[in-house]
Amino acid sequence: MNNNDVLRKLRYTFNFNDKQMVAIFASAGEEVSREEVSQWLKKDSDSDFVALFDTKLAVFLNGFINEKRGKKPGPQAIPEKRLSNNIILTKLKIALNLQAEQIISLLEEVDFRISKPELSAFSRKVDHQHYRECKDQVLRNLLHAIDKTYHVERTNKIVNPATSLSKVSAGNSKPSSDKKVYAKKKVNKPAPSTPWVEGARPNASNVYVNPNSTTTPKRQRLKLSK
Repeated sequence: MNNNDVLRKLRYTFNFNDKQMVAIFASAGEEVSREEVSQWLKKDSDSDFVALFDTKLAVFLNGFINEKRGKKPGPQAIPEKRLSNNIILTKLKIALNLQAEQIISLLEEVDFRISKPELSAFSRKVDHQHYRECKDQVLRNLLHAIDKTYHVERTNKIVNPATSLSKVSAGNSKPSSDKKVYAKKKVNKPAPSTPWVEGARPNASNVYVNPNSTTTPKRQRLKLSK
């Protein structure tokens, strides 16, 4: 694994945004720009890809320890000029406060087996007789296991429908073809043929009169009384 792979994996696992990445470097005493972070995170085949040097990754891992364990008062740890898988594994172990048994258990979750003496050998000094080099396979599986256990999901932002609709309307002068647009139907009221009198009923004079009725209609009685 190269340094960029480690940086990408940790960013993805813990869902760090660019601002957080810059802050992690800063907590370990290194000022970096968002553009630099973006270049380190790009794929190796990308034209803007920039290789991450050992010292820079060491700074990030020191900042990662501060992020997870809290920043200790006093001078910060001096970043290593040369990194190895053994050092990276040790820094991850410190950051996540992992004991040997926990690392073994994590690796078992991704079907990778390692004994406690083998794991202990990775933490020995280089000149120790029981020192063993940590191979890429071990570190890759450990990062995979950490992701499986500690992965931070991306939170979904709640979008205000009214705000979202206004933004769409502002950006598009024409409505989208897949959305129906409803307009209020204009109703033209016909002008009345006669002046309107409050309380009067249309065609009030056309009242049906029963010719066989023996009683005089009310309207007729009113006329007779006049």
